[in-house]
Amino acid sequence: MMGKFFKIPDIAIILLAAGLTVFSAFTSYAKPQKTSQVVIRGQIQEWIFPLSAEETVTVRGPIGNTTIKIRGGEAWVESSPCNNQTCVAQGHIRQQRAWAACLPNNVLLIIEGTDEPGNAPDTIAW
Repeated sequence: MMGKFFKIPDIAIILLAAGLTVFSAFTSYAKPQKTSQVVIRGQIQEWIFPLSAEETVTVRGPIGNTTIKIRGGEAWVESSPCNNQTCVAQGHIRQQRAWAACLPNNVLLIIEGTDEPGNAPDTIAW
């Protein structure tokens, strides 16, 4: 009975259309993974790394060098030339919108995030 109404090319087209529909639904409605990135802003320069990076960044400021570390999904100010060391005492940050700052040296460390995986920095960018 199927041979009367549908020919093999018709069935192939129907299966292809159904497959494309299922594929489109998965890619359109799949829940994206959240991505976090570390943004380090100095007086002159800015760096962006994925939170998963393993990096040590030295930021030059008006009173000397501030050292920022990124390891194990956390970022922190390891050392700074400021007198009060509040930035170092802030400890490790790991959550989106968390920040640490060395105000005397004009250095800001912030964790930013997005729900769009395409906006994460790639390995070439950092």
